[in-house]
Amino acid sequence: QVQLVESGGGVVQPGGSLRLSCVASGRGVSIYAMGWYRQAPGSQRELVASIGVGANINYADFVKGRFTISRNKAFNTAYLQMDNLKPEDTAVYYCYARLPAATTSWGQGTQVTVSS
Repeated sequence: QVQLVESGGGVVQPGGSLRLSCVASGRGVSIYAMGWYRQAPGSQRELVASIGVGANINYADFVKGRFTISRNKAFNTAYLQMDNLKPEDTAVYYCYARLPAATTSWGQGTQVTVSS
Protein backbone atom coordinates (compact mmCIF):
# COMPACT_ATOMS: atom_id res chain seq x y z
CA GLN A 1 0.00 0.00 0.00
CA VAL A 2 1.07 3.58 -0.63
CA GLN A 3 0.34 6.51 1.64
CA LEU A 4 0.06 9.97 0.11
CA VAL A 5 0.57 13.21 2.03
CA GLU A 6 -0.37 16.48 0.40
CA SER A 7 0.65 20.01 1.22
CA GLY A 8 0.58 23.49 -0.26
CA GLY A 9 -3.05 24.54 -0.34
CA GLY A 10 -4.27 27.88 0.96
CA VAL A 11 -6.00 31.14 0.16
CA VAL A 12 -4.83 33.29 -2.72
CA GLN A 13 -6.16 36.24 -4.67
CA PRO A 14 -7.21 35.89 -8.32
CA GLY A 15 -4.12 35.85 -10.52
CA GLY A 16 -1.99 34.43 -7.75
CA SER A 17 -0.07 31.17 -7.54
CA LEU A 18 0.13 28.12 -5.32
CA ARG A 19 2.24 24.97 -5.46
CA LEU A 20 0.86 21.64 -4.28
CA SER A 21 3.10 18.75 -3.30
CA CYS A 22 2.23 15.08 -2.90
CA VAL A 23 4.68 12.69 -1.25
CA ALA A 24 4.19 8.94 -1.58
CA SER A 25 5.54 6.48 0.96
CA GLY A 26 5.47 2.71 1.00
CA ARG A 27 7.94 -0.05 0.25
CA GLY A 28 8.19 -2.10 -2.86
CA VAL A 29 5.20 -0.67 -4.68
CA SER A 30 5.42 0.58 -8.21
CA ILE A 31 3.62 3.81 -9.04
CA TYR A 32 2.35 4.03 -12.60
CA ALA A 33 1.02 7.58 -12.47
CA MET A 34 0.36 10.44 -10.06
CA GLY A 35 -1.83 13.46 -10.31
CA TRP A 36 -4.65 15.52 -8.89
CA TYR A 37 -8.39 15.59 -8.98
CA ARG A 38 -10.44 18.41 -7.52
CA GLN A 39 -13.93 18.70 -6.12
CA ALA A 40 -15.85 21.91 -5.56
CA PRO A 41 -18.96 22.03 -3.31
CA GLY A 42 -21.94 20.52 -5.10
CA SER A 43 -19.80 19.30 -8.01
CA GLN A 44 -18.35 15.97 -9.06
CA ARG A 45 -14.67 15.20 -8.65
CA GLU A 46 -12.80 16.07 -11.85
CA LEU A 47 -9.33 15.30 -13.15
CA VAL A 48 -6.93 18.25 -13.12
CA ALA A 49 -3.60 16.82 -14.26
CA SER A 50 -1.65 13.58 -14.34
CA ILE A 51 1.89 12.45 -14.99
CA GLY A 52 2.94 8.90 -15.84
CA VAL A 53 6.05 6.91 -15.09
CA GLY A 54 7.22 7.68 -18.63
CA ALA A 55 6.66 11.40 -17.95
CA ASN A 56 3.58 11.47 -20.18
CA ILE A 57 1.42 14.35 -19.01
CA ASN A 58 -2.25 15.18 -19.32
CA TYR A 59 -4.10 18.34 -18.35
CA ALA A 60 -7.75 19.18 -18.16
CA ASP A 61 -8.66 21.84 -20.71
CA PHE A 62 -9.61 24.29 -17.97
CA VAL A 63 -6.04 24.38 -16.57
CA LYS A 64 -3.95 24.18 -19.74
CA GLY A 65 -1.46 27.03 -19.88
CA ARG A 66 -1.92 27.83 -16.19
CA PHE A 67 -1.00 24.67 -14.25
CA THR A 68 2.18 22.60 -14.54
CA ILE A 69 2.60 19.10 -13.15
CA SER A 70 6.02 17.60 -12.49
CA ARG A 71 7.64 14.83 -10.46
CA ASN A 72 10.96 13.99 -8.90
CA LYS A 73 13.36 11.45 -10.38
CA ALA A 74 12.43 8.74 -7.87
CA PHE A 75 8.76 9.24 -8.82
CA ASN A 76 7.64 9.36 -5.21
CA THR A 77 6.79 13.05 -5.19
CA ALA A 78 4.59 15.04 -7.55
CA TYR A 79 4.11 18.78 -7.77
CA LEU A 80 1.36 20.92 -9.18
CA GLN A 81 2.33 24.51 -9.90
CA MET A 82 -0.84 26.57 -10.22
CA ASP A 83 -0.50 30.03 -11.76
CA ASN A 84 -3.04 32.67 -12.75
CA LEU A 85 -5.56 31.15 -10.38
CA LYS A 86 -9.22 31.95 -10.86
CA PRO A 87 -12.13 31.90 -8.39
CA GLU A 88 -13.50 28.86 -10.23
CA ASP A 89 -10.35 26.95 -9.26
CA THR A 90 -11.59 26.96 -5.67
CA ALA A 91 -11.95 23.33 -4.58
CA VAL A 92 -10.46 20.56 -2.50
CA TYR A 93 -7.56 19.08 -4.45
CA TYR A 94 -6.88 15.37 -4.03
CA CYS A 95 -3.61 13.77 -4.98
CA TYR A 96 -3.76 10.20 -6.28
CA ALA A 97 -1.37 7.44 -7.31
CA ARG A 98 -2.18 4.66 -9.76
CA LEU A 99 -0.77 1.36 -8.57
CA PRO A 100 -0.58 -2.20 -9.92
CA ALA A 101 -3.75 -4.31 -10.14
CA ALA A 102 -5.79 -1.24 -11.03
CA THR A 103 -5.68 0.13 -7.50
CA THR A 104 -5.53 3.78 -6.53
CA SER A 105 -4.31 5.50 -3.41
CA TRP A 106 -5.61 8.94 -2.43
CA GLY A 107 -4.25 11.81 -0.40
CA GLN A 108 -6.20 13.51 2.35
CA GLY A 109 -7.10 16.50 0.20
CA THR A 110 -6.02 20.11 0.49
CA GLN A 111 -8.23 23.18 0.22
CA VAL A 112 -7.46 25.78 -2.43
CA THR A 113 -9.46 29.01 -2.17
CA VAL A 114 -9.16 31.79 -4.74
CA SER A 115 -10.86 34.93 -3.54
CA SER A 116 -10.35 38.66 -3.43
